[in-house]
Amino acid sequence: MSAQQANTPEHPIRWRMLAFLSVAIVLSLTVWFSTNAIAPALETEKGFSTSDIAWLTIAIQIGFVIGTMLIAITNVADVINTRKVFAVSALLAAFFNAALVFLPGGFATALVLRTLSGISLGGVYPPGMKIISGWFLSGRGIAIGVMVGALTIGSGSPHLMRSVFVAQWEITLYLSSCLAALAAAIVYFLVQDGPLDVPARHFKPGYILKTIRMKSTRLVLFGYLGHMWELYAMWAWIPAFLVTVYGTKNLIGDSLNLASIVTFLVFISGAIGCVAAGIFAEKFGRTSVTSWAMTISGGTALFIGFLPMEWNLVIAIAAMIWGASVVADSAQFSTALTELSDDDYRGTALAFQTGIGFLLTIAPIKFLPVVADSIGWGPAFAMLAIGPILGIAAMLRLRVMPEAVAMALGRR
Repeated sequence: MSAQQANTPEHPIRWRMLAFLSVAIVLSLTVWFSTNAIAPALETEKGFSTSDIAWLTIAIQIGFVIGTMLIAITNVADVINTRKVFAVSALLAAFFNAALVFLPGGFATALVLRTLSGISLGGVYPPGMKIISGWFLSGRGIAIGVMVGALTIGSGSPHLMRSVFVAQWEITLYLSSCLAALAAAIVYFLVQDGPLDVPARHFKPGYILKTIRMKSTRLVLFGYLGHMWELYAMWAWIPAFLVTVYGTKNLIGDSLNLASIVTFLVFISGAIGCVAAGIFAEKFGRTSVTSWAMTISGGTALFIGFLPMEWNLVIAIAAMIWGASVVADSAQFSTALTELSDDDYRGTALAFQTGIGFLLTIAPIKFLPVVADSIGWGPAFAMLAIGPILGIAAMLRLRVMPEAVAMALGRR
């Protein structure tokens, strides 16, 4: 952070920009788990298996990795106006998501379209974090926490749509695509570049290596990887687990599917957790908050799958606690990276960290249902606790380093 930026007064419209960008994130990220939300319909009407659904989830993760790594390698988020990158990417994600309905073909076509959707979303989330970091110096952890909360709500929204449109699964895809297109318009026409944004820089591939070589940013990366080992596997398979618990029960007639409603509440809890973690991190430090969040989430992962299925209410409460804690630390890893990295290549560092993190998610997403089918949900979810344990170790190591004072205005 430059001395000039440190003396830059906080802009009066920064919260308005955060509101616009958060709404755009909610709307665009509805594309992410759209196929997971309608998995029962895809299995019934298109003949997809549970393994096929897993591969559709993995496809969007792989696509997202490709998209973020392209941004990292080319520095596009630092060379081209970031708002334009976001808007174009959201439009492409909307198109590829809707194409699942109107393009002919079976599983292979769906796999390609989900990969392309993931590549497009790689131009939404990391650039969005760069945009908002250009508006906030103090309170940046809260701001990015709100953004990750928006991502969480957006990711869970298809489950709410599916609970309403149980018999018309196509509406879920069309609606999520329309919302993503609206997100592009919001960012392009209403969001502005912040006073802390940096001018475009030339391509500098060596900065990725610098991010790895610096011990402080490397520890942030390790902590983030531990967090990501758990997060997306939990998000991908908690709906299936809750279907096992609640079956096909509906709250009202043939709509408001109970399992989908509880799943959506898990994501809502995550959004609340993100904002709360951002507030606490500004007061108590990022390493403290991330360590506590991973302790709670990892601890919940160890026991939730072993609870008796008839304990419906207890499982719902535990799932919401897990939902709140499993994503609460996400924004703080991203914020820490923006504070420890060079301002000129903030977008590149964020894209690289995000890409590597999502690459790691592929393994637990693929193997969790295999373990669940073989020996049950308890051991399957318990293996996710490995990530938080390693993440906590990395954060406690970072906490004692002198570089840690650069985070949260001196609060480690």
